[in-house]
Amino acid sequence: MEIDLMTGASSWKGAADLARTVQDAGFSGMLFTETSQVPWMQMAAAAMAAPELFFTTGIAVAFPRSPMVSAAVAYEFAANTDGRFRLGLGSQVKAHITRRYGAEFEHPAARLRDYVLAVKACFRAFNQEEKLSHEGEFYNLSLLPTDWAPKAHGHPMKVDISAVGPHMMKVAGEVADGIHVHPLHSMPYIQNRLLPGVAEGASLAGRDVSDIDLIIPVFACPGDTPQERAALVARAKRQIGFYGTTPNYAFQFDDLGFEGTTSKLREKMKVGDVAAMADLITEEMLDAYAVVGTWDEMAGKLLDRYAGTAARVVMYMAEDQIRHQPETAAKWGEVAAAVRAG
Repeated sequence: MEIDLMTGASSWKGAADLARTVQDAGFSGMLFTETSQVPWMQMAAAAMAAPELFFTTGIAVAFPRSPMVSAAVAYEFAANTDGRFRLGLGSQVKAHITRRYGAEFEHPAARLRDYVLAVKACFRAFNQEEKLSHEGEFYNLSLLPTDWAPKAHGHPMKVDISAVGPHMMKVAGEVADGIHVHPLHSMPYIQNRLLPGVAEGASLAGRDVSDIDLIIPVFACPGDTPQERAALVARAKRQIGFYGTTPNYAFQFDDLGFEGTTSKLREKMKVGDVAAMADLITEEMLDAYAVVGTWDEMAGKLLDRYAGTAARVVMYMAEDQIRHQPETAAKWGEVAAAVRAG
């Protein structure tokens, strides 16, 4: 099982500095989100600064970009990292796609399925395996003159998607190489909802669910005393509360017997009471959705929970800890080494 660090918006220099620290600490790689910045330039700076790391987009927003654009950027990145890259794509939510990006969103699961197939068709054409020819429900690609084709490099190109609900799970099983699991998850969700949903899609395509990697972000809260863990625990509770306000995620609480939590969280959000939202996340909930322990316990707890299930675990909150407490980088290095060896 590989262990990565999640990072977001940053300057190019900041991304490069962090990448060197992450590489020196012994992490496997870095996962770059897309929020207020596109991931590509930061990721390129990081890759040049830390040539041993593996890089992932988690996730790059698909629909505002044509499949050809996403494929071309990803293919170039893989070429320049000797294949140390996998492309993570996601649909985002309708409001962002239509009102922020001005793009189409209708039938997101079917659209993303077609998008992934179009991207993979581009990769095969770039590798000179076949001529570009994709005719789908939403995307049609058939022109790739020699002068516009990237130089073939032959590195394996994996395409992953984010999936929470049953429609996207099925799509992932059919066409994706991996799944970016939502940060708000429990192991019962993964075992009882996610994997069966993916298996349904995989069976339609004659695939095995074991061939589809799970990339799992984790609210990890290491520290040798409750006081040392307090800031990370508070942030984890805030994040769980924030994600938990989404009505479509209510089942994450309901399945574990925490019925009504989403409604309570939404009531607090409406009045802007963020502290009260975090207070609604009990210690029992924290144990289900986060990993809390001493530094010596952290690797074992990650392995106990995710080994055999996750291909990659991604530390959701480690960046701020490393940036603001540089001495924790060495401690994270010990965790990373134990996870990678586990």
